[in-house]
Amino acid sequence: MEKSNFVDQIRVFCRSGHGGAGSKHFLRNKLTAFGGPDGGDGGRGAHIILKGNSQLWTLLHLRYFKNILAENGENGSRNNSTGRFGKDIIIEVPLGTIARDEESDEVIAEILEDGQEIIMMRGGRGGLGNSNFKTATNQAPDYAQPGEAGEEGWKILELKVLADVGLVGFPNAGKSTLLSSITAAKPKIADYAFTTLTPQLGMVEYRDSKSFCIADLPGIIEGAAEGKGLGHRFLRHIERNSILLFLIPADSNDHKKEFEVLLNELEEYNPEMLQKDFVIAISKSDMLDEELKTAIEKELPPQIPHVFISSVTGQGLTELKDLLWKTLNTTDGTQA
Repeated sequence: MEKSNFVDQIRVFCRSGHGGAGSKHFLRNKLTAFGGPDGGDGGRGAHIILKGNSQLWTLLHLRYFKNILAENGENGSRNNSTGRFGKDIIIEVPLGTIARDEESDEVIAEILEDGQEIIMMRGGRGGLGNSNFKTATNQAPDYAQPGEAGEEGWKILELKVLADVGLVGFPNAGKSTLLSSITAAKPKIADYAFTTLTPQLGMVEYRDSKSFCIADLPGIIEGAAEGKGLGHRFLRHIERNSILLFLIPADSNDHKKEFEVLLNELEEYNPEMLQKDFVIAISKSDMLDEELKTAIEKELPPQIPHVFISSVTGQGLTELKDLLWKTLNTTDGTQA
């Protein structure tokens, strides 16, 4: 998948179908000159439905859908015939997609499972035909209900990547290199800021055929919570990760400050992110001796587990997988 093909937010105008009108018809045939009411109900207007598809990783296929207009229900007819329902529109989206109403900013749908279906906009109900209004005192009602109008408005579809572990760090911290070392993913790797412009997902193969998903996310810069750099586009993708893996390079000038800046950006964007499980990995550790490692350890928060790694030599990668697996299963409340 080319990075230019990653689309994580679209804006689209949607309108569900209007309900068909009920019929006000009276039975007439060669044997019945003045029969009773036999007007059928109108058909329901079409829904607009979101459906989860685990094979999709982007909203690219919806980029050019500027208007999604659902079919109206048909009107009722004689012989108590109900009008045909409008054909529902099913929009397949990747897991982790949410739908918001642009005007109210209310979240109206959230897709988390493959095959999950949620009605984003309901079609209008069909109107009742005049046969529904016949009573003992009103044998010939000359009226029927109109169909209900459908819903319409601008909707925002937004993808938040679903992964067990999210890689967090400044540009050039070594996130892409780590991902390529422990998964089969092939992210772009280069020595300049923001090589990763879109999330990259990879599956980490663990012991006994177990695995977990890890995401390399665009690098944070100071002020990301205010929209600087890739800003909110990056930060929303880490909201769903169970664990945040902070990657701090061994050659950083101040390891403690770097971690605190990263933590502050998360808190500024959404304080609830501080409730996640944290793990710290010191990358590029092949350049460190034991004395330097001890010095760096003193700078790190004692309550957060850490590991020294090198994606180039493989140092510490097994220990990192063990630590992530243990933390994941503790988080889920299961046994490792």
